[in-house]
Amino acid sequence: MARRIESLMIPGPAGRLEALLEEPEDGFPLGVALVCHPHPQHGGTMHTKVVYRIARGLRRAGLAVLRFNYRGVNLSEGIYDKGIGEELDARACLALLRERYPHLPYTIAGFSFGSRIALRIARDPGPDRVIAVGFPTVYADSSYLQPPYATPRVFIHSTHDEFGPRTEFEKVMDDLDPTPEIHWVEAKDHFFVDALDQFEEMVYTVATLPAQINGR
Repeated sequence: MARRIESLMIPGPAGRLEALLEEPEDGFPLGVALVCHPHPQHGGTMHTKVVYRIARGLRRAGLAVLRFNYRGVNLSEGIYDKGIGEELDARACLALLRERYPHLPYTIAGFSFGSRIALRIARDPGPDRVIAVGFPTVYADSSYLQPPYATPRVFIHSTHDEFGPRTEFEKVMDDLDPTPEIHWVEAKDHFFVDALDQFEEMVYTVATLPAQINGR
């Protein structure tokens, strides 16, 4: 049976937010996931290749997945708000997702700029895990990563990420408590060029394993 795909316009703090909700192909979802896309001022949308692969890996693992466009992107209303409003957009979408599936565990995921949004909202109690893909170390502020941080954090990173070079990335990770789970994908750049299949398989694997507070 083909998976159910539903286009949505979600009420957001700055207007309606364009979104896409997809259920897994086989049976009722085991959980749900929100996926946040990369920087809206640099071409990021919910259809970005890495975002699509995150969503597909999560669906394969049995999760219903909600992708959305931040304010001002494609059909979403409003204008860019330097990450502040985009975080509020993500929270509005997460609220709808949890309302749709109130009894299911949930994951929050994001790529690049979206990984920062995901990590911020995952500080709130409740998520099974947060999956941060291509976390950019170019931003100085990482205070939101510091304790207390109870949600298990999983980082998936390219070995040649130009926006999070390995040395810089490992330094940020070494300073975190609790220790996050880290997975490397051998790829050419931040966008996992020539390694999208391997990347998707990593997302699937992470989503099917029990979440852990500590461990690499």
